[in-house]
Order: sequence, then structure tokens, then C-alpha cells
Amino acid sequence: QVHLSESGGGSVETGGSLRLSCSVSGNTDSTECVAWFRQAPGKERERVAALSTVGHPYYADNVKGRFAISQNDAKDTVYLQMHNLNAEDTGIYYCAAGDVECGSWYVRFNDWGQGTQVTVSS
Repeated sequence: QVHLSESGGGSVETGGSLRLSCSVSGNTDSTECVAWFRQAPGKERERVAALSTVGHPYYADNVKGRFAISQNDAKDTVYLQMHNLNAEDTGIYYCAAGDVECGSWYVRFNDWGQGTQVTVSS
């Protein structure tokens, strides 16, 4: 079991920035991917960014150029730096741990954080 905990959410105006943090701990031996998801009421959960443990990033098309995923040197924190936020970015953001490389069809996200709310006002 991997324990993940998000922080850094809040309310910002359109065009603003936020940096989310995901603390990763516990039994991480099999973790090869940490991903950020978001979900708004009535909408499907969407993967917005992912980072393999060897440092390969992935981004959803609608956040490319605005969001950046990274990790600290100790590899126990994954960040999501968000710029130029707009109302479509509003939602609860979760981080999750996957057992295989992020780009694999077989990736499964079995462990999730509690979520942090991001609200972007116009």
C-alpha cells in the first residue's frame, strides 16, 4: 500500500497559478508512476499529468504548456505546477500511484490521495 497526500489547492482568479504537492510514502517498491487526476461534479475523472519514477512526463492535451509535473530529488514528493489557470481547471485534484510505467496500457492506479480542491474564478 502506498500512501499519498495532496496539498496546495485553493482558490485563484483566471490566469493565476498554483503548485500542488503530492507526498508519497509507504510501500513504494512497486510504484513506477505517479499521476495527477482531476474531477468536477458530473464529469469523468481525467488524468491531467503523470510522471514515471525515472522522470518521463505525460500531459493531457488541454494542459500542455500550462502545467508541469516534477519530483524532488528524494523522489518522495511529486509536484504539479499550474499556470494560466481557467475555469475549466476547476475540480478536485488527486494524485495516485501506478504499478507500471505511466504510458503502459496495463497501468493501474490502486492507491489514491484524499484530493485537494482547486477553484478558478473568472
